[in-house]
Amino acid sequence: MKKLIYAIALTGAAFAFQACNSGNKDAKETADSMNKAKDTTNNTAATGGIAVDQKDAKFATTAAGGGMAEVALGKLALEKSTNAQIKEFATMMVNDHGKANTELIGIAQAKNITLPDMVDEEHQKKMADLEKKTGKDFDKAYVDAMVDGHKSTLKLMQDEAKDGMDAELKAFASKTAPVVQGHLDMINKIHDSLK
Repeated sequence: MKKLIYAIALTGAAFAFQACNSGNKDAKETADSMNKAKDTTNNTAATGGIAVDQKDAKFATTAAGGGMAEVALGKLALEKSTNAQIKEFATMMVNDHGKANTELIGIAQAKNITLPDMVDEEHQKKMADLEKKTGKDFDKAYVDAMVDGHKSTLKLMQDEAKDGMDAELKAFASKTAPVVQGHLDMINKIHDSLK
């Protein structure tokens, strides 16, 4: 138990250190830079190296950033929307992407991959835009964002499942892709019902 608490504290300190030193850099860019610095082909002695190929590390940072955004946007939709279908979908986003994020964090820690500690600039802008909207304008913008986001996330998962080098990340992507496809199918139905 003490080891687990120590590992969690160490991870938290690393994220805090990363956040303090990121300056104007996007959280995902910062994580990608840290992973590049840990690349086992260049700097193993100084950094401990990462246990995956750079493409797999980049997949992990992209998936983590997208997953955090889905949870944050889902929570926003639960606060702002009055549409029962959207609230149901948003609850699913918080739960499903929250579970996937936790699993990805575990894989990343085991492989010494640094993940972003907050959503990237693109998703922050999307959240800021959505926070300004209300009623049907919010619902339409949220649903549009979810359709676009799930299309790109599905492609990300399918590409990693097919082309990834790391067995655990490939398995994570293979397991997550059908869940994302289900989300995309559901949000497309909601999108069609709003017309």
